[in-house]
This record gives sequence, structure tokens and C-alpha cells, in this order.
Amino acid sequence: MKLISWNVNGLRACCQKGFCESFEQLDADFFCLQETKMQAGQLDLAFPGYQSYWNYAEKKGYSGTAIITNHTPQSVTYGIGIEEHDHEGRVITLEMTDFYLVTVYTPNSQDGLKRLDYRIRWEHDFQNYLKMLDAKKPVIVCGDMNVAHKEIDIKNPSSNHHNAGFTDEEREQFTNLLNSGFVDTFRHFYPDQANIYSWWSYRFKARENNAGWRIDYFVCSERLKEQLQDAKIHTEIYGSDHCPVELELNI
Repeated sequence: MKLISWNVNGLRACCQKGFCESFEQLDADFFCLQETKMQAGQLDLAFPGYQSYWNYAEKKGYSGTAIITNHTPQSVTYGIGIEEHDHEGRVITLEMTDFYLVTVYTPNSQDGLKRLDYRIRWEHDFQNYLKMLDAKKPVIVCGDMNVAHKEIDIKNPSSNHHNAGFTDEEREQFTNLLNSGFVDTFRHFYPDQANIYSWWSYRFKARENNAGWRIDYFVCSERLKEQLQDAKIHTEIYGSDHCPVELELNI
């Protein structure tokens, strides 16, 4: 089974930059999107044999997630059931027979860390949500988690220390998630691979110079570890300031 996660940074714009071609090329069972930046009815997008699930932010042109799949879920949940967090379209959960699939667009702490306190509340509540699901069946969670976990996951760790996405607090929260029974699937396969990232600023020719951050992840329950087959970061695919990330597993 193949799963793809991609922060498209505006799906309507990404569709003008080869999204449909990339979708066909990647040929995944589940295609999870973040930062769709759209409302219902703004884009006529359908693929034969696939069904899609959308969580739109109340604020227009902001946030938003989607899952496009050729499998039929047992149930679909939007948000995490906490009023404070469920207005920005950040989470979709599909309950499948043998696992939960969660796609997430984690809040950014923003310039000056204006939203860091909220971000940490989000982390606590979202991790509790994942642990609640994990108590029932294994979980696969993917998306733009807006944190570079270790120095190996960012091109310039020293100059970015204490910036949004590379604060000690955010990195500690990701460590806490892994310590609670989850696996960073890319690092499971490639623990020492450096200079591979999933996001690059549009400024300063960052992608051209590969001055990036690895902030897009597939994380899964520890007990799925033996079923993992491979994890990839598709740096060759353009269309957004992020590139797609992939997980293959036997489930």
C-alpha cells in the first residue's frame, strides 16, 4: 500500500503547476493534502475510482486538508473534537479496517513566535487524540507538522535556532510523540541521511541551493514497524514550496 502526503500551498494554484500529472504519476492508495486554501465548490477536481474528503477552514483562503483515496473508509472524522482547534480545517481521520489514517496541518508558531503558546496547547491535545486512536487500532499520521525535529533535518540549524519550526519547545513535542509509541518512518529507514528536505522558502533561491527543512512526515504506531517497506521524499516534484513525501507498507 502506498500513501502520499503533500502540502500543496494552495491547491488551485498547484493544479496550474502539474498537480494532476503528479497525482497520476505517484499512483497512491491514499493522497493526503494540506494547506488546500479553498472552500467547497471552488475547484472541480475528481479522479476516476477515487473518493475525496475535505476539511475547509472557516477563514477563506487559509489552511485546509483533504484525503483522496481509492479505498472506502469505515468512518470519517473532521477535527479532533476540541472547539479551540477545529475551526481551521487542520485534521481529517479515516478509520480503515486495520488502522486509522490521520492527515494534519500543524499550526505554525509564526514570526516572533506569536502563536507558540497556542501551538504547544495544540500539540498536547493532538497527541492525546492520536493516543486515544492508538488504543483502538494502529495509527498512521501524516502531514506538514511544521517542525524540523533534529539538526540533520534542517540546512542551517544554528541560524534558525529559536525560529518558528525549530524551537526547543516544538522539537521537544515531536520527541514526546515518538516516545509515546510512534515512529518517524523516514528516519526508521534512513537515520543518517542528511541534506534531504521537504520544504524550501520561496526566497533566496532556497530550493535551488537546497537550503531546506524536513517538516513533512509519515509517523506511525510502533507496532506497525515490521510492516513498513520504504519511505521517500520526492524532491524531484515541484508545484509547491513543499514536495510530496511517501510511505509504503504492507497492511
